Amino acid sequence: MTTCTIVIPCYNESARLDVEAFRRFVTPVHRVRFLLVDDGSTDDTATVLDGLRASDPARFAVHSLSRNRGKAEAVRQGILRALQGDADAVGFWDADLATPLEAIPEFCDRLAANPALRMVFGARVKLLGRHVERSAVRHYLGRVFATAASTVLGLPIYDTQCGAKLFRAGDETRALFTQPFRTNWIFDVEILARFRRLCRSAELGPLELGPPELGPPEQAIYELPLSRWRDVAGSKVKPHDFFKAFFELGTIYWTYLRRGAKGDVCLPSRPRREAESPERPRRAA
Repeated sequence: MTTCTIVIPCYNESARLDVEAFRRFVTPVHRVRFLLVDDGSTDDTATVLDGLRASDPARFAVHSLSRNRGKAEAVRQGILRALQGDADAVGFWDADLATPLEAIPEFCDRLAANPALRMVFGARVKLLGRHVERSAVRHYLGRVFATAASTVLGLPIYDTQCGAKLFRAGDETRALFTQPFRTNWIFDVEILARFRRLCRSAELGPLELGPPELGPPEQAIYELPLSRWRDVAGSKVKPHDFFKAFFELGTIYWTYLRRGAKGDVCLPSRPRREAESPERPRRAA
């Protein structure tokens, strides 16, 4: 059984949050808890979230931000708080439940089945037998952006922006979320860029870190095609945000991916293993 904490970023969601869907969701296979982050909402979201927490404190927790910080920061703070607990996996899910909660066990199963995996991302792929409902405009704009993001990252990823993601709890995930994001609209891409840099850091790190535990990103990330996904009315993403996303993509490349980039993502130091010889040469850079 996997113990999993899912962060739900909420900003002015009092009219859209499907409280009953959260209350009804149960899975006998995994222990799933929810951490609802109120991102400085100005409507009755706080009251709605407090009611959900009061209905089952063991399953629902609330973390409130004093002012609106944006989805990226709400997710970041939620993940760091979730990592303080005993969860085997932490993740985040869009509050509109475009990806149904019933998909969570499949994410947990995939992560548990392969110890080499560090993260599982939902992918909105419209295939026969799957129910993926997305407007044509958002689909084609998304494909253009996904192609650009894949090229910049150097990873054959299909869908960076799906709001359903799960990470194995541990130092690697904590390192990805320790520093505030430099982007807001495409912080999902920034997570991947940080992970690429983290893998490179582990490969070339000092001897004190011990043998690298992270393989190539292609072996540590799994994209899970969703059985169901639908556009939900009231999305805060607007068409002009497409252009902001390309500007932020340049920020990500400049910060983490270009030669000589200074974006700092690193694992905490670990003691030298006694079995290692002090004369063992460092790995070449």
